Amino acid sequence: MFPALLALLLFASTDDAAANVPAHLPTDETPIACGNCNDWNQPQAPFRIVGNTYYVGVHGLSSVLIVTKDGLILLDGDLPQSAPLIAEHIKSLGFDVHDVRWILNSHAHFDHAGGLAALQRMSGANVGASALGADALRLGIVPPDDPQFDSGNATRFPNVQHVQALLDGETIEVGGTTVTAHYTPGHTPGGTTWTWRNCEKLRCVDVVYADSLSPVTSGDFRYGDSARHPTTAEVLHHSADVIYELPCDVLISVHPDASGVLDKAAANVRDPTKNAFLDRSSCRNYADTYRKALDARLKDEAAGSTH
Repeated sequence: MFPALLALLLFASTDDAAANVPAHLPTDETPIACGNCNDWNQPQAPFRIVGNTYYVGVHGLSSVLIVTKDGLILLDGDLPQSAPLIAEHIKSLGFDVHDVRWILNSHAHFDHAGGLAALQRMSGANVGASALGADALRLGIVPPDDPQFDSGNATRFPNVQHVQALLDGETIEVGGTTVTAHYTPGHTPGGTTWTWRNCEKLRCVDVVYADSLSPVTSGDFRYGDSARHPTTAEVLHHSADVIYELPCDVLISVHPDASGVLDKAAANVRDPTKNAFLDRSSCRNYADTYRKALDARLKDEAAGSTH
């Protein structure tokens, strides 16, 4: 991230989440109720994406498992009520949740971080996030500079203990697989995209677990109002640039419908001789889609029609 934006974010101290918020203080076993939670948490059979990378999330929220010779890496925990489903998906693939060494978080909203505390308790794994993301995870609530901040209990989730803050560009390594953190703030102040390289036989592919870029807000937040909000359109646009430029053979978005994850899995079932996830244009298309969404959001703000 370039220095001006990083300084701006540090100074500041879902997708659909703003319209689908929990109304209580959850523990790691308390289901969160929201407008979309039941639909998001519908069962989804786990499946292989490519090489050592598997989808173990629920129908509307991604969770990704990376398998290595020395243990497992898990990305995102979805809702609190998703955690036992994720653990069962890991088991059904022939692996053990106790072998998870790291759990990495894309961003600290209840629909991606809600299950982290339970999954950490089950596995004893380290939890990693960006510096601002780690702060939010420890508290169990989004910070005031989050575009979806709510002053009540609406954006709370089970807080997570012993979170390690990872710097932009920092890596974690398990069993020969190295996962890199790329700060992509804007949807949340601590948003992070994760990448790794999967090598199988003589072929290597670059896998991107892309954080949300959607300009969704609560209350009077305006992406065009840099005087009041440090998480501005410039920040979110830069994050889209980061994802656009990443080496990217396989894209997995934190909401599977944002990049057609389940459609690609279905295509692989229909024709197992090809892998629909292999698409070098996928990250560029993803970034372009949300650049357009941000432009539309700014036009709505200028017209006074966002809320």
